[in-house]
Order: sequence, then C-alpha cells, then structure tokens
Amino acid sequence: MASLAPPLHSRPSFSPSLRLRKSSAPRVSATLVVSNVVAAETSLSWSSKEKLNLSSKWNQSPHQEIDWENLEADLYHWTRPLRPVQWYPGHIAKTEKELKEQLKLMDVVIEVRDARIPMATSHPQMDSWLGTRKKILVLNREDMISAADRNAWATFFARQGIKVVFSNGQLGMGTMKLGRLAKSLAVSVNTKRRAKGLLPRPVRAGIVGYPNVGKSSVINRLLKRRMCPAAPRPGVTRELKWVRFGKDLELLDSPGILPMRISDQAAAIKLAICDDIGERSYDAADVAAILVQMLTRLPEVGSETLCKRYRIDLHDQCGKTFLQKLALQLFNGDVSQAAFRILSDFRKGKFGWVALERPPR
Repeated sequence: MASLAPPLHSRPSFSPSLRLRKSSAPRVSATLVVSNVVAAETSLSWSSKEKLNLSSKWNQSPHQEIDWENLEADLYHWTRPLRPVQWYPGHIAKTEKELKEQLKLMDVVIEVRDARIPMATSHPQMDSWLGTRKKILVLNREDMISAADRNAWATFFARQGIKVVFSNGQLGMGTMKLGRLAKSLAVSVNTKRRAKGLLPRPVRAGIVGYPNVGKSSVINRLLKRRMCPAAPRPGVTRELKWVRFGKDLELLDSPGILPMRISDQAAAIKLAICDDIGERSYDAADVAAILVQMLTRLPEVGSETLCKRYRIDLHDQCGKTFLQKLALQLFNGDVSQAAFRILSDFRKGKFGWVALERPPR
C-alpha cells in the first residue's frame, strides 16, 4: 500500500510573524493525504477507510472551516458498498405524465426544495420540462439551517440570477413574499391579454418538487387555511389539485416527483437522512451510520455534541461502531431502534440546525 506520508518539499524560511502558522500545517497535510488515499481507491476495507478518513477529523475545532468538497468525495465512497436507495411508487409515474401536460397552462412555476439539501432535492429534468417559463425557487424549512447556510445559498442563487425565497411552511414565514413575487413575474400575461382585447385572468402558478419538501404546507400557509393534505412524511399528496388564492392567483398542488432511477447515491442518502424519500427505500442503520460520520465533520456539531448527548466515546470510531454501541447502551442491542433514534434526533434539531450541503465552488 502506498505510503501515507506527505510528499517532501523544500522548507521555506519563515518570518517571525508567520511561525505561529506552522503548528496547524501537519493537521492540514494529514487531512489532504487521507482524502487522496480514498480518492485513489486503494485496497483498504470499508471499515478501514471509514476509520482512516475520520481519525484525523474527530477533534476539529468548533470554528474550523469544513472542506465541503472533501466531505462530498468521502460521502461518495461511503455509499458505494451500500444497497442502492431507490423509490418510485406508482403514483409518481402517473403524476409526472399529468404534470407535464399541466405545465403548458402555467405562467409561473414554483419549485420547492429542502433548505438542508438544495442540490439533492433538485430534479435533474426540471429545467428541460420548464423550458422558458419563469421559475421561483423556494428553499423551505429555513428554520432548520444556520444563518451562514442561508447566506451562502442566497449568494449562490443570486449570482445565477435565480429568484429565491426562503420559507418556513409550518409557521408561514416567506409565504406572503412568495405570493407577491409570483404575481409580479406573471404580470405580463394579462398585459398581453388586454392588448388582444381579452379580459384578465388569474395568474396560474404550479408548485412542484420532491416528496415531503413542504409543497402542500406552503400552499396552506398562503391560503391561511388547510386546503391541501399535508403530513411530515413522503407520499401524502397523491393527485394534482388546483386551488384559488384570492382573485388573481391560482395554485396547482402536485405530488412529489422523483427520477425513476436515482444515479447519485450520495444525494439519495441525504434524501433518506432528511426524510424526503420513503422509508422502505433504504436501510436505516446504513443511513444513520453515514449521518454520524457527516455530523462529526460539521464544525457546528462535531464529535463532542454526539458524545455528550449519547455518552459514548467517539475517538477513532466509524459510524457503524458508534451505532452498535448506542444499540447496546439504550436498546438491548437493537441496531434498527438506535438508527431511528439518531435519524429522529437530527430531524428534530437535537444536534442544532445545520445544512448537509453548501453551494459548489
């Protein structure tokens, strides 16, 4: 196996003002070498890779900046030996066909994503379906991410010229801004109708997105009454439904749509972690073990938070080992119950509100 020692370089001379920086160099080098070993797909076993990747990162400072690209690369390798996460119930295929027909009638399309994983909840075919239609991007559950996460995504989409609204479908934050923005973007529709001698009509806006990202909750908050069924699990909405918002806006609520086959398994694991895909599609123990490994890499959480909450030592342990210890300590060895406890704690914000993605560079 290739040596893990960093390559030798000539040592530059350091001025007195720069000598204080030398103490952090070994940690940075170790991190880079570990990532290179994983990326090169050496003959390390799955558990050995986990421990090697994690051992240099357990004791990160709470204020240390995370390398999101390295985390994504490691997540890709963690998911490779696992059973693929796939979920495509029959009603989604029917919905997709009907939605494509309804898109022809829409003036504006409102795409709702999970603010914790905006990239993972982006449908790969959405832009091709929309064509030149105007789109508003809603990042729902903004209360579940930090201010730094919110600012990073706001800057990212602003640079791309995408209209983005952060919302909280449970409390209604951001929904009124969304209604005003939808009407303003579609104002040209009635301008053209008047020029043709036609009477104005309500603006038609379709709300689309992955399962359980909060589409129906956003509509209910806009209408200030429960018009669409909503629950904190995927697959509640089963059919398309038009609802009227005032005199000048019509909204189409649609079931969550997913690709027939999810090729990006790192994204699929994030969907499972955030409960944006059916429970039958994944192994909870595998997903919880990866979540543990991700949380230890996030400065806002880190290994200390997990250690204090569950009273389990995390030093040089992979997610699977941690899960087994938690099962023995709290659930008489039942790994499935331990996995659901960790996933539930994350979804309820017991580790703090943090995103699992940051914008690509």
